[in-house]
Amino acid sequence: MELQKIKGSFSICKLTSMEQIDFSRELVFVAKTPDEISLVCESAYAPKENLAMEDGWSVLKISGILDFGMVGVVAKISNILADAGISIFVVSTYNTDYILLKTKSFEKGIKVLIHEGYTVY
Repeated sequence: MELQKIKGSFSICKLTSMEQIDFSRELVFVAKTPDEISLVCESAYAPKENLAMEDGWSVLKISGILDFGMVGVVAKISNILADAGISIFVVSTYNTDYILLKTKSFEKGIKVLIHEGYTVY
């Protein structure tokens, strides 16, 4: 399986309002529940006013379109990284999944995944 490095530094935020989000950017992930509004975006475009924010994330995209019938794709990657002591934050879209790793662990995570047979470009 191939994983693509996404350029940039990303933040995970907890917001008070959807109006705070800059949807013009290329990568913007939003989740809204009765309890919260969560945002993943490029750090430079994270809303200054927020309830909480964690900077310093890097992103790997699972290349290609994943069929809904595929089982265990994220679980396998998650287990490999967990065994290496690397925590992740996952965002899923209709087509694929994005794996966020803390930037300080990003290169280590890539090395571990390559060792396990993944191609990272």
